[in-house]
Amino acid sequence: MGLEDRRDQEPDVYQPAEDSQLLADTATDRLTGDELVLEVGTGSGYVAGRIADETAARVIASDLNPHAVRQARAANVETVRADLVAPFRDGVFDAVAFNPPYLPTDPENEWDDWMEHALSGGEDGRAVIDPFLETVGRVLAPDGVVYLLVSSLTGVDAVVERAGEEGFSAVAVADESFPFETLTVLELHR
Repeated sequence: MGLEDRRDQEPDVYQPAEDSQLLADTATDRLTGDELVLEVGTGSGYVAGRIADETAARVIASDLNPHAVRQARAANVETVRADLVAPFRDGVFDAVAFNPPYLPTDPENEWDDWMEHALSGGEDGRAVIDPFLETVGRVLAPDGVVYLLVSSLTGVDAVVERAGEEGFSAVAVADESFPFETLTVLELHR
């Protein structure tokens, strides 16, 4: 099912796709289970729900989209309406997972709706990733880790470089190739 079909079926909330599954699989495999985890941009709540169900971690999810917050809550995910990590206290999360909007989008062709917010990463695909990298360190515990999903369309090396500018080391811990892109989960440490 293409994005146009998905937009017609679920016009307000990003539903799980290959990127969601890769991030959920990676996070559940790598977390020890007793962490406090934040999933930023939860959409339907799929990734947060998988982490909560498959580990002993306590998971809090956030999304800017009020429709996503409602859907995730309906799936029994503890969810807060938030812009990235803005409302959260300093140094509290052992792990943060994020499947950001990463598709490079021509500003002339953007739609003005919630699905566009879930998909569009701006002209270079990093319009949401860069502010996230600037702010996520504030909410991480001293030994905290970030699981960030990135597309080859966005430029994995550019994201790794930007993460380095924010004091993170990055290593690719999972990837999956598709005909049009490769998805990579970066593990970021300070």
